[in-house]
Order: sequence, then C-alpha cells, then structure tokens
Amino acid sequence: MCTAATYKTNDFYFGRTLDYESSYGEEIVIMPRNFPLNFVNMGRIATHYAVIGTAHVAQDYPLFYDAANEKGLAMAGLNFVGNAFYRDDIGGRDNVAQFEFIPWILCQCANVTEARTLIEKINITKTQFSPQMPSGQLHWIIADKNDCIVVESVKEGINVYDDPVGVLTNNPPFDMQMFRLNDFRGLSPKQPENTFSDKLDLTSYSRGMGAMGLPGDLSSQSRFVRAAFVKMNSRSGADEQDSVSQFFHILNSVDQQRGCCQVAEGKYEITIYTSCCNTDKGIYYYTTYNGHQISAVDMHKEDLDSAKLIAYPMITNEIINFQN
Repeated sequence: MCTAATYKTNDFYFGRTLDYESSYGEEIVIMPRNFPLNFVNMGRIATHYAVIGTAHVAQDYPLFYDAANEKGLAMAGLNFVGNAFYRDDIGGRDNVAQFEFIPWILCQCANVTEARTLIEKINITKTQFSPQMPSGQLHWIIADKNDCIVVESVKEGINVYDDPVGVLTNNPPFDMQMFRLNDFRGLSPKQPENTFSDKLDLTSYSRGMGAMGLPGDLSSQSRFVRAAFVKMNSRSGADEQDSVSQFFHILNSVDQQRGCCQVAEGKYEITIYTSCCNTDKGIYYYTTYNGHQISAVDMHKEDLDSAKLIAYPMITNEIINFQN
C-alpha cells in the first residue's frame, strides 16, 4: 500500500511512499510545457504547466504516480481497492479517464482552489489506458502550501474532503481515516501525567511514553494514524537540508520492510520508493528500497519549453560511504 504526506517550513514539501511487491520500471519524469496531452474525451492540450514526478512511461505517455507542477500544486494517487468506482461517460460532464486525472489537474491548475473548480465538473471514467493495463483503484491527495484535499470516486459519486492533516493512506475512505484519530487524542510527545489513580504512585519509566498506544502495524489505517502523529508533531530547521531530511523521517515512520507483509507465497510488500518534492523550487528528491542515499532531479535545470518527455531512471543500488 502507500502513504502520502505534506510538510511546510520555508518551502512546501509533498511526497509519498510506494509500497508494493514489484516495480513497474518507475522513472523520474519531467513533462515540459509543450508536451502535447491528448485526452480520451477532453481533446488536446498543447501548452500547459510543466510537471515533475514519478511515472511509468508507456507509449510515450507519463502514467504519474505522484507529481507536482511548476506552480507548486502537487498530487498523488494511492490504492483504494474495493472502494474506488469509475463510470462510463456522462453527458454534460468533463469525462476524464482514471489514468488522465493527475495530468488533467496538474497541467492546468495552479492551486487547490482551481483544482476544486475543475473537479466540480468531472466524471472519472473507467476507460483503460490499454487492454493490458486495467484502471487502478485509487483515491487522490491534492495539495499546495495553503490547502489540501482528498478526492474519491465511489459509487455515490465524487467525494472531495478537506484534509487538515495533510496525510493519506489507503482504505478505509478518508472520512473514516480522519474519524479514527479521535481514538488517539490522548497521545502526546510529552511525558504523560498519572491520571490512572491519585492513590497510586505511577511513574514514567521511559522517554516517549506519551505516545504509548500509537499503532505500529502496517495496515493502512494504522499507518495513517502513525504518519499523522509524526507529521503533526514534527519539528525541524527551515533550510532545505533540514526540511528534506525531516520529511524523509516522517515517511520513514511507515516504511515497509521485506518479510513483514506477505501478499503471496514468497512475495512481500516493500517500500519501493519514497519521494519528497520541494514544490516551490521544483526539486524532486527520492530514495529507494536498496538506495538510501537521497537523489534529486531539479526540473528547472531542464528545458521546460521542450515538447519531449525527460526521464531519469531511479537509482536503486545502495551507495555506501566508506570513511576509512
């Protein structure tokens, strides 16, 4: 499964983990302003905002997992299996295929407010990219430095939720994820007071006991609670190095290690990659399961007026710095 989060210091940061049992050849992809986008039902957009993110490129088309545009709007799709529901085309609506949703929003919206306006008119369709690539069952987090929402296409229609936490995982639906936080309202980064009984002299015998009860399992609901607690209580310096480092620590709190989540005989879900995009500077940072050194791609070092995709393969090998 996956976890997405936001973080704000002097700049705004957005990223996610991709947790799965296999890779699909993901790359860091820059979609320049003049790369033509031909939508199934919505025509052609020849000129648009530049976008950077992780994508699988098929038939010269970027199937983005998560991305941010040059205006600072970011978006990610996370598995939402069993709840996601897409429709056939509906007259009078903007019929956008599931695989087109991220480019549809990021190519033309500068902020969440503009994204909300587009989403009011949208119908997310079940049109597949190809017969070999069925539509992923997803929901989406969309964020800028001032606002964050979650979008879910379900049987009842399109639900748009405000996300004051700036975190999203998988199931259950987002309103249920948020409600679950009520069960943990007593957690604190501070040492707990003895409220058990004033007749007992109970002591805090270890640091960190204010967070006792914080879920530690790998289920999506538990990862939401844990990531929300870590993110909402995070403190770091405001410069780039401190901010990026802290963001990775937030998402590392929900890492999945090979062997702990078996999905089939001999197959285990792992954190394939973790991303962190400085949406103000257009710098996309990432690590991989076997590559813990942070790598980065700066979109502004490329020709953003180009008409061709720019792609960098992910660094997946471990680089160890020997000091002697």
